[in-house]
Amino acid sequence: MNFYEDKIDYSKIGQKIKQKRQELGMSQEELAEACDISYSYIGHIERASRNLSLNTAIKLSQVLNVSLDYLLLDAIPTESALINSINSELCNHSPEQVQKFLNTVKILAENIERL
Repeated sequence: MNFYEDKIDYSKIGQKIKQKRQELGMSQEELAEACDISYSYIGHIERASRNLSLNTAIKLSQVLNVSLDYLLLDAIPTESALINSINSELCNHSPEQVQKFLNTVKILAENIERL
């Protein structure tokens, strides 16, 4: 096992996949079909009894509408986790809405001392 494999918590990845799948009202079978993989493999991933490949992680992130960072990175500093959380939330909005959000953040950052 190499350095990075030691850092990956597959049970947390599986929990995130299961939670997001359930939030979307999808069954394991529906998720598997959308990702073109077997539903038993989804069960193994969610239980962390099998590791997922990068291709599978990409497919899952696209179908579940989450970033790869959200799925794969959990042992990161709090600030990065906040940024990842914001990024995951912004994935659900149009490019125009994201740009408005960024403009608002810039204005707030420029005026933070006055708040």
